[in-house]
Amino acid sequence: MTTPADRAQRGKDARKHIPRSAHGLWLPSVERPDPVAVLERQGRDRLPELLPVRYGRMARSPFAFLRGSAAVMAGDLASQPHTGLTVQLCGDAHLLNFGLYASPERALLFDLNDFDETFPGPFEWDVKRLAASVAVAARENGHTEAKVRQSVLAAVAGYRTAVRRLAGLGELAVWYERIEADQLLPLVRSGRHRRRVESSLTRARRRTSLQALGKLTEIVDGRRRIIQDPPILESAGASDAAALRKIFSDYRSTLSEERRLLLDRYRFVDAARKVVGVGSVGTRCFIVLLTGRDDDDPLFLQIKEARESVLEEHLPNGPYVHPGHRVVAGQRLLQAAGDIFLGWMTGPQGRAYYWRQLRDMKGSADVAGLNPDILQTYARLCGTALARGHARSGDRIAIAAYLGNAETFDRAVADFALSYADQTAADHAALGAAVAAGVVAAAPEI
Repeated sequence: MTTPADRAQRGKDARKHIPRSAHGLWLPSVERPDPVAVLERQGRDRLPELLPVRYGRMARSPFAFLRGSAAVMAGDLASQPHTGLTVQLCGDAHLLNFGLYASPERALLFDLNDFDETFPGPFEWDVKRLAASVAVAARENGHTEAKVRQSVLAAVAGYRTAVRRLAGLGELAVWYERIEADQLLPLVRSGRHRRRVESSLTRARRRTSLQALGKLTEIVDGRRRIIQDPPILESAGASDAAALRKIFSDYRSTLSEERRLLLDRYRFVDAARKVVGVGSVGTRCFIVLLTGRDDDDPLFLQIKEARESVLEEHLPNGPYVHPGHRVVAGQRLLQAAGDIFLGWMTGPQGRAYYWRQLRDMKGSADVAGLNPDILQTYARLCGTALARGHARSGDRIAIAAYLGNAETFDRAVADFALSYADQTAADHAALGAAVAAGVVAAAPEI
């Protein structure tokens, strides 16, 4: 059996392959593909009528571009040497892919909340994506370069110190580690900002299927139906609705027995196609309304197409053939507690999907407008949550030994993040130029 000392030595040995200071370098390869071409290649198998919505959303700002361009950054990260210290990556660990959600015990938790790109890979790829997102967001908020750097350092230091703490814990202690929402308030010193956090927690607790019933549905000819708001939310149509009903049993089979029994107590009422996010726009996504005891006992499920992770072309094969299974398994590995209705299946035309609750006390930070102090606090919290997910899925002792006590890795990743924020601004400008030239069509803000 490998001892903790052996594992720590493996982490220290990785420094010989790639010193911690080497993470600071970002120089685009001469063979770096055009970022717009990467996005267009991604869009080939997406719904063509929704691609202008995707480009329109990405064109709003450099941060919006970063959110939608995980494929671009994956290629950039893959062009550099890596540690070989593998974890289950989120694959898209930017600031807005962290947030609040409810555990099965109804505790409000803070954690990673997007897993479309999850895949096994080197731990630093997630750290660098998080760091770059902090730098881009801080610049958009008008922070000085010194404050931008401080926020990035806070995110990386949060990750490093959390991994080192977790490296000293036993396996079950790490597995049960979680960040409860009430732990957020002591982190906020200002009374005004504390009230803002309290308001966010209150809103998240109210975001349930019952609240969604009033917001997303209406009565039509005496029957409850999902409201139409094309192209963002529109009827699934008879054929899609019939297909969703048909594949429901396949999804059901991926749940544990007691959750199948619970799901069987609901009946299918209506379905609609929904546009979500930025990078996901154009992939097939539906919401389904189910009712339980009566019409006032709703359950909304989201059915989202699962595609190949943007990381897969750059890394060895993963353990899951089915993309939906990959997403579900990755989420279960990384999150402290999971959605009880999380499952996967294959739909029409052999497309892979995964299912989850649409609203289950979910909430995320409004990063725009955060002042430097609050952004630093939030960035550190995201780094801490990321470390917890990595510690469950990878060798936390080796990673902790690689990172060490010093701030060498923190400073290097901060250098990378500031340089990559420049790259993101240039890539965002390239998209704007492509839109202006008519190379790609971008819809007005939707």
